[in-house]
Amino acid sequence: MNTDEQALDNPGGGDGPDRRHRRPAGVDDKTVEALGALSKALETTERARGRLYDFHQLTGTADLQLDRAVHLLHEAGHPEWAEKVRTEILGRNVIPGYWTFQLIEAYDATYYRPFRDVEAGVVQQLAQGRPHLYEAEMKEERRTPGHPDHTARPPTPEV
Repeated sequence: MNTDEQALDNPGGGDGPDRRHRRPAGVDDKTVEALGALSKALETTERARGRLYDFHQLTGTADLQLDRAVHLLHEAGHPEWAEKVRTEILGRNVIPGYWTFQLIEAYDATYYRPFRDVEAGVVQQLAQGRPHLYEAEMKEERRTPGHPDHTARPPTPEV
C-alpha cells in the first residue's frame, strides 16, 4: 500500500472522505446519481418497514387491551357484549389468514430482502461496494474547509 492509499484509509488523517466513501475510478456522475436515488428508495423502504412494525405493535397492543375491555364489560353487567368483543374482535386476523407478524414476514420475503439484496449488488458491481457516494460527495460540496464542525471524517480514536 502506498502513502496515498494509507492516507485514504486513515479516517482521521488527510482531508476529504475516507476510501470507503470516495468514488472509484471510472464511475461517472450519472452512476453516482443513480446509486444515490437507489439508496434513497431503499431508505424510504426502510421507513415503510418501520411503519409496518408500528402497525404490528399498535395492533397487538390494542388486542391485548381488549382483555381489560372484556373484563370491564362483564363487571358492568354486559356479558353479552363482553362475549361479542371476545369472540368477534379479540385475536381476529387483520386480513384473511394473517396476523400482523405474518404481514411483516411476507413483506420481508417478497419485497424488502430482494430490494436490499439488489441494491447491495448494484453498489458492489458499479461502485466496488462503496456505499453512499452521492451523500459523501454532497458532504464535500457543503463543508466549510477548516471549520472544526465541518470535518471530512470522524476523529481518529486515541490509542
